[in-house]
Amino acid sequence: MTLEFGDWPVWAGALLIFFARVTDVTLGTLRIAFISRGEKKLAPIIAFFEMMIWLFAIGTLVRDFTNLAYYVAYAGGFATGVFTGLRLEDRIALGSRMIRTITQQDASALSDSLRAAGWGVTSVRAAGHSGEVNLIFSVIKRADVGQYMALVERHHPDSFSSIEEVRSIRRGVYRGRKPPLGFGGLGSFLLWKR
Repeated sequence: MTLEFGDWPVWAGALLIFFARVTDVTLGTLRIAFISRGEKKLAPIIAFFEMMIWLFAIGTLVRDFTNLAYYVAYAGGFATGVFTGLRLEDRIALGSRMIRTITQQDASALSDSLRAAGWGVTSVRAAGHSGEVNLIFSVIKRADVGQYMALVERHHPDSFSSIEEVRSIRRGVYRGRKPPLGFGGLGSFLLWKR
């Protein structure tokens, strides 16, 4: 099956190239995000569609190497696809984060509030630069970071927190073990790693 662009106006071919690149680069950005988080089942499926769309875009460009509009559409689609992919990956908030909070004050009320909200909390006493401190560790879903940090800010606005990406989790208390149904229904179920 071939599509003939000979009778199409230049702007139509440029738009096709642009949107094909936006789509395939968005998929590529998501694929890389899935791979970096260990989502090995979904990445090859995304890669298949990413390559099919890329072949369509490059095939259209190759038909007319002299057309500057096609080059601009190809590059513009690439840049827009990177932006779109990053925004989409940020919106679906895949993965988990480890949050460490350090405070010089008693952290029992914060620990209790975090536990009441369903998060696992490990708290320890430690020695910091300025004396005794309380350390609170939690591993949470990336989508929950805002809620979690709001509780930290409410209880200890002067505390220090660091947030790191977590590649995998085994056991422990982890809020919401069931797959989320809010984003994409079946897509979220397929993305959920037990």
